[in-house]
Amino acid sequence: MIPAVLYAVPAFLLLIVVEAVSYRFAPDDDERGYELRDTATSLTMGAGSQIIGVPWKLLTIGLYAAAYTAAPVQLSPTSIWTWVLLFLADDLAYYWFHRSHHEVRLLWAGHVVHHSSVFFNLSTALRQSWTPMTAVPFWLGLALLGIPPWMIFLQQSISLLYQFFLHTERITVLPRPIEWVFNTPSHHRVHHGANVEYLDRNYGGILIVWDRLFGTFTPERATVRYGLTKNIDTFNPLRVATHEYRAIWADLRSASCWRHRLGHVLGRPGWQPAARAAVAP
Repeated sequence: MIPAVLYAVPAFLLLIVVEAVSYRFAPDDDERGYELRDTATSLTMGAGSQIIGVPWKLLTIGLYAAAYTAAPVQLSPTSIWTWVLLFLADDLAYYWFHRSHHEVRLLWAGHVVHHSSVFFNLSTALRQSWTPMTAVPFWLGLALLGIPPWMIFLQQSISLLYQFFLHTERITVLPRPIEWVFNTPSHHRVHHGANVEYLDRNYGGILIVWDRLFGTFTPERATVRYGLTKNIDTFNPLRVATHEYRAIWADLRSASCWRHRLGHVLGRPGWQPAARAAVAP
């Protein structure tokens, strides 16, 4: 049950080194490349996410096993159709998990970690949240469909492995059929953009077809400006991990009523009461 991502860590680190060296021998003025402090922060956030995530996943085994036991039908892992269903259901679950973490501020407070770098390279893929607890509801339904828990965890790891390779500027655009069906570095650069036209777009994991179906797809056109609409300007991992939770707490303390407090927690990131929003930039 140990996530396959752990076994891939040495390969991740090697590929990060290879990509960083490639900028030395084949520089590109349109690409940001690497910055040592930023990379160190991303690696630290990745290590922290594994330290917290692995034991948490072990704790969730019982919950998924209970849901699988209660499923009306328990699907066979030897059937190819079970794997096809798993692939599609996992990717759809990831789409809504990812989208909700951009649309609900409390969830965004954890996910914002991944968007906090103004660089976009393979090390950015490892800049992960330290709050994996919010993922459980989105995948629990797969166990209720009768998919064995070990298969769900394996597919989650496969999806994360695939998404590691999306975090690069070294690959421009892939052949059109691939760009139409699959999530690619070009699509994912848009997702990490702070440009107004790129905000909250391209949520897909392995497939980009969900974004096309649900109206959240935007192709890469203008040069991408990476990071947040208001960058935090810190390499401190603790501040990177907690800054939005601290901002939520500050808004809660200044709120005048419970409706506003709920808005600060469950509204979209940046939500403000009408009176304050009217004067906000």
